[in-house]
Amino acid sequence: MMKKLNLGLLLSVFLIVSCSKTDDDFTIPDTVDPDPDAGVHVQDFMWKAMNFWYFWQSDVENLSDTKFPNTEEGSLAYTQFLASEPDPGKFFDDKLLFSEDRFSFFSDNYVELVQSLAGISKSNGVIFGLVRQKENSSEIYGYVQYIIPNSNASTKNIKRGDIFTGVNGTTLTDQNYKTLLFGDSDTYSLDMADIEGENAEPNGTQIQLTKEVGLRENPILLDEIIEIQDKKIGYLVYTGFTNEYDEELNQVFGRFKSNGVNELILDLRYNPGGSVNTAVLLSSMIYGTNTEEVFLKARYNEKYQKILDDNDTELRRFFAEKTSKGTAINSLNLNKVYILTTTSTASASELVINGLTPYIDVVQIGDKTRGKNEFSVTMVDDRGNNYVYNQERTNKINPKNKWAIQPLLGRNENSKGFSAYTSGLVPDIVLPEDLANLGVLGDLNEPLLAKAIEQITGSPAKGSHTVELPIETMTNSKMFSPLKDNMYVSDPPIVW
Repeated sequence: MMKKLNLGLLLSVFLIVSCSKTDDDFTIPDTVDPDPDAGVHVQDFMWKAMNFWYFWQSDVENLSDTKFPNTEEGSLAYTQFLASEPDPGKFFDDKLLFSEDRFSFFSDNYVELVQSLAGISKSNGVIFGLVRQKENSSEIYGYVQYIIPNSNASTKNIKRGDIFTGVNGTTLTDQNYKTLLFGDSDTYSLDMADIEGENAEPNGTQIQLTKEVGLRENPILLDEIIEIQDKKIGYLVYTGFTNEYDEELNQVFGRFKSNGVNELILDLRYNPGGSVNTAVLLSSMIYGTNTEEVFLKARYNEKYQKILDDNDTELRRFFAEKTSKGTAINSLNLNKVYILTTTSTASASELVINGLTPYIDVVQIGDKTRGKNEFSVTMVDDRGNNYVYNQERTNKINPKNKWAIQPLLGRNENSKGFSAYTSGLVPDIVLPEDLANLGVLGDLNEPLLAKAIEQITGSPAKGSHTVELPIETMTNSKMFSPLKDNMYVSDPPIVW
């Protein structure tokens, strides 16, 4: 059966605006079907979604349009291919992904995935990173980046900068950390430690933590107004581009604006990304609301890009003047912004840096970012909507298939066409975090904040500041990756 896709609907799903036609229909070519009695419906959904949408579709032999012809012989070969790996997760990872893809992933429960991406998760509230004890060592240790307010961890004696080397008495390694930290156990104890020289050494203290279902984290972790000399500096610690809190984000900038803020320090150190639309809104709050100026341009795979080109359609996003709820954007109209980054800074965070660079002076301070210039979309077994998840169509999702995939669909370019930062965006001022001296977020002596203030004022930070904490909390899903020399992880492991 031929499948129809409404281009206008698709554009709204991807939160991208077309500069030309938006109402044209196009047809996804028919593909081969497997034996209906083979029990491979999950793998079939994954292959068909990836065959059309995956950014590297033309680079993966198993996803080739000619690999499985729509014939009886092709159906047999296709069925055998799908059945060659009975575990859908391994099938996705081993059979469908391009070798250079670092971020596409799957979930065996689309409901949990969608909740995680919306900021609702099962978590104890500790956001942390992992580091190797020594070069080439299998032993690792964790350091606390921050604690989610109103979480289980917020009631315990654990804080930013604390170090841990094990769980329930077992030393963390690059082989067991997933099981120990992200396993089925909701309650566990962290074995705390101290930095001695270049290593972390256990100090005998244990902190018991319990994961809570439905923990909500406000991505606006901290917002302050710092007054130094003749400067009024807005400082925002923002941990995730979660569109459920766009209105509160706009209120923060309204407060900045009404108080005469004329400089901004945006702290994206622990922000792995999220909603592209929220990235557009935040950038508009910083720079301006000229809806004629391009913020980003999206590039898709060869198959879909040809459809766009044939329809004389270029997918672009412009700066915004209103939120999704119609509220006027509170913009500071700045010509310079200071952004703090680490290797945890990724995706929509990098999009803000890259999208603003053609228009204002972006001073990046800290460490090189992750280098995620691609975007993704949640896909489920809803063939009538071409596998794109839509919360209003949950009753149309195949009830026998709860699996979801989050494949990379394309790359975002800024208005100048630049997107070549897969190795990360390099800071103007290199200042990696010192695990022995992380400091307190918002304290004027915290090393990265102090450096940014020094760049603004020309002298070390000495002044007053007011802090407004979030009214309530919501959950932010963090980025998870294979263990590197330095990791950025949290609870639970979700890529976005």
